[in-house]
Amino acid sequence: MAKAPLPPFECRYEGRLLAGVDEVGRGPLIGAVVTAAVILDPEKPIAGLADSKKLTEKKRLALYDEIIEKAAAWSLGRCEASEIDELNIYQATMLAMERAVAGLAIAPEYVLVDGNRCPKWHWPSEPVIKGDSRVAEISAASILAKVTRDREMETLEEQYPGYELGKHKGYPTPVHLEALRRLGATPEHRRSFRPVQEVIDTVGFFKAPSEAPAEELHFPTDLFEN
Repeated sequence: MAKAPLPPFECRYEGRLLAGVDEVGRGPLIGAVVTAAVILDPEKPIAGLADSKKLTEKKRLALYDEIIEKAAAWSLGRCEASEIDELNIYQATMLAMERAVAGLAIAPEYVLVDGNRCPKWHWPSEPVIKGDSRVAEISAASILAKVTRDREMETLEEQYPGYELGKHKGYPTPVHLEALRRLGATPEHRRSFRPVQEVIDTVGFFKAPSEAPAEELHFPTDLFEN
C-alpha cells in the first residue's frame, strides 16, 4: 500500500533570503559527496522544480540551466573521498553542506535542509523530511548537486575505463562491484567503505593498461643503398 504524500511544508520564515540545501552522493563507493545551496528569486519563478531523482535526465539538465540563470544565488559544496575516509560520510556531508551555504554570494537569513537534521552552524535553520519534493529551494539544490556529480562520474569514467561510472554513478551495483573485483580500486574510491576495503585487501589498486609498444618497421637494407 502506497504511503500517503506528506503535507505541504509550512516554513516559519517568511522573508526573501531563504536558502534550500541538499546533497547527492552519500551512498556511492567513489568520488565526492556534492551539495548545493540555492536562494530563489520570487520575481523569476521556475516551473517544474521537483526531487531531482524523479526527473528525467533531459528535464534535469534543462532545469539546471534555468536555475543557474534565474536563482538569486547558488553555490556548490563538496567533500572529497579522502575527507569522507577521514571524517565518515555523515560528518563529511554536514561539512559539504556548510561549505555550500558559506559560498552563497547573498547571505541567507534562514536555511532549509533536506532530511531530518541540520549541520551545527550559525544560520537559523530547520530540516525538512522529503524536502526535495516539498520545498522549491531544496528541489533546486538537489538538481544542481545531482547534475554536477553525475557529470563528474562521466569524467571519471573516461579517466578509469571499465567501471562504467557514467551509468551507475558510483553506486554499489553488481556491475560496479564486479569491476572492482576485476580491476581493483581507483584513487578516487572511498577506502573506508567496506566493499572498497575488501577489494584493496584482495586485488589492490587500479593499474592503467600499458600502451602496446609500437611495431618495428623492417625495411630491406637495399632500399637505403646508393
